[in-house]
Amino acid sequence: MAGILQRLKPFRIGSDIGLAFGVMALLVILVLPLPPFLLDCGLAISLTASVLILMVGLFIIRPLDFTSFPTLLLISTLLRLSLNVATTRLVLSHGYEGPLAAGHVVAAFGGFLMGGDVLIGVIVFSILLVVNFMVITKGSGRIAEVAARFSLDAMPGKQMAIDSEMSSGSINDVEGKRRRRELEEESSFYGAMDGAAKFVRGDAIAGLIITVINIVGGLAIGVLRHGMPIGDAFATFTTLTVGDGLVSQIPALLVSTAAGIVVTKGGIEGTADKAIFRQLGASPQALGLAAGAAVVLAALPGLPALPFLVLAGLAGGAAWMRRRTRNEAAAAVAQGIRSTEVVEAPITQSLHIDTLRLELGFALLGLASGDGARLTEQIKVLRKTFATEMGFILPPVRVQDNMELPANGYCFRIKEMEAGKGELRPGMLLAINPAGGYAAVDGERTKEPAFGLPAVWISEIKRQEAVLKGCTVVDLASVLITHLTELIRGNLDELLSYSETQKLLDGLAKEHQRLVSELIPSQISTGGVQRVLQGLLVERVSIRDLPTILEGIQEACVSGARAIHAILAHVRIRLSRQISMSNTGQGGYIPALPLSAEWEAAFAEAIVPQGDERQLAIAPSKLREFIQRLKTAFEAAGGEHPVVICSSTIRPHVRMVIARAQPSTVVLAQQEIHPQSRLRALGSI
Repeated sequence: MAGILQRLKPFRIGSDIGLAFGVMALLVILVLPLPPFLLDCGLAISLTASVLILMVGLFIIRPLDFTSFPTLLLISTLLRLSLNVATTRLVLSHGYEGPLAAGHVVAAFGGFLMGGDVLIGVIVFSILLVVNFMVITKGSGRIAEVAARFSLDAMPGKQMAIDSEMSSGSINDVEGKRRRRELEEESSFYGAMDGAAKFVRGDAIAGLIITVINIVGGLAIGVLRHGMPIGDAFATFTTLTVGDGLVSQIPALLVSTAAGIVVTKGGIEGTADKAIFRQLGASPQALGLAAGAAVVLAALPGLPALPFLVLAGLAGGAAWMRRRTRNEAAAAVAQGIRSTEVVEAPITQSLHIDTLRLELGFALLGLASGDGARLTEQIKVLRKTFATEMGFILPPVRVQDNMELPANGYCFRIKEMEAGKGELRPGMLLAINPAGGYAAVDGERTKEPAFGLPAVWISEIKRQEAVLKGCTVVDLASVLITHLTELIRGNLDELLSYSETQKLLDGLAKEHQRLVSELIPSQISTGGVQRVLQGLLVERVSIRDLPTILEGIQEACVSGARAIHAILAHVRIRLSRQISMSNTGQGGYIPALPLSAEWEAAFAEAIVPQGDERQLAIAPSKLREFIQRLKTAFEAAGGEHPVVICSSTIRPHVRMVIARAQPSTVVLAQQEIHPQSRLRALGSI
């Protein structure tokens, strides 16, 4: 026995093979005749399953809790149609034998609805058919269609909101993936419901056609083939037809009602019963007016007073209880206001500033949603890269839409101020010629937004052609990330706030916390450490080796240095190995342009006054001459990007002058070059 049960296990209810077997059985019923006993069992299953579907639809919390409903709708429709066909076969072939020709269920429903009068039974059945077809089925289909359309239209905005929260750190990756999956399920569900509603409508039409066929065909078969009197044939076949229609239309009515309840629950929280009673009983004024109207109706002559008075009492009592509950809640709130300070959260929230923000035009919203969500992943990689290279975690990048921008435009903002902007071409790629000039590919000529290089917008079909011609081809997300990377590198010092500095200090390993406690605040403040770190970042020096930086700050403070530039100079010397390695080229040497003795003396003489706060006072003509000689020396370097080397005394001032003409040029003091580093002079200034 156990062996037999084990073999039948794959065919149990709820298994994949069992479901396939059941669907095949429904298809077989459409072809093969069914005995009355099996027909009664099938009709019982249809009725019970319809009640179950309706109850589940009533008690679900949200529509996505019943995602299998479209599939159930199709299977239940197929079940009813199969049973309809089987019943029609029995009615037409054995209807002359009497009311039990199509089984007991059909006979019972037909006899109950008829009540001894065939005409009344036909009229009542027709009304049920019209209610199901014209009201419930049509309304449910329309709601499903509108819900599917609105759900699809709102998907890009919802996906962008999820990606924005992930980028800002409000939610983690797991929560973001869960919300995105839920959004996809919601869109698929409403789309499936839109299509499944057509099955319900088709079922109602099929029921109407089958009813007419049964009555007309039954009369013809009974009178012409079996010689029945017209009256008896009409009574017999009409009773069977109405019973058949009723036993199929009642489950259809239940399933249609369930479909309407499910698709209308999109904006309701909780189960349907709780939501309905909570909202109907929310207003004591409405309940009171309803009670008054019931009293007026009870006083009208000819109307029964008892039911209206009972309803008036129930509505009035509910209004009184609701009003008392609301007064108690208001008193509790007032007591809470008196005992606690009022916090104006909205005003506080309006003062919040996004450190990094990317605003997208309407046509670029797809970059941050759906398949374009790769932009969010690249932003995460960018933050991890900067954490590894520069030693601190970038603030989150908030991505949002801005309808004031051009449709293809985007804008980067740092602390709410515009830092960079550009335009992209949705659905196209950017081809850049590494050798310079525009790529030899047909397309729209433009400038690459990050570096201003000549580039061409090309279609996807020309990607291979551009690659074969040696071009670098990048997608829209990569263009944005490259632009963002360069903007961040140029504004690193602004992104390191006081709080971020404190986080870096608190995040040091336990063995370095003693150094922090000895240094701060006795020798330097946290703000002073922040300014030193900003001074390193502004010249793109990594602060990842924070313990060495703190040791350098401590040594400078012990030696009597108090000015930030003096402390910074000492720290840079401590980081000489790191600075030298970062400026070493592929040949294993540092390409150098040393400052001549003439310019060393010119800068040294122009520094006034002597002391902590020193400034450069040099003639504008002299500066123009220096910039011109700098450009000439760089042109003679033969494509290499050399490092300018000078004495530590004038290095900050030389760097300040060079930054205006060559922002990415590195200026090193002689003491900042590690002894083991190799230099190769490419000329001099």
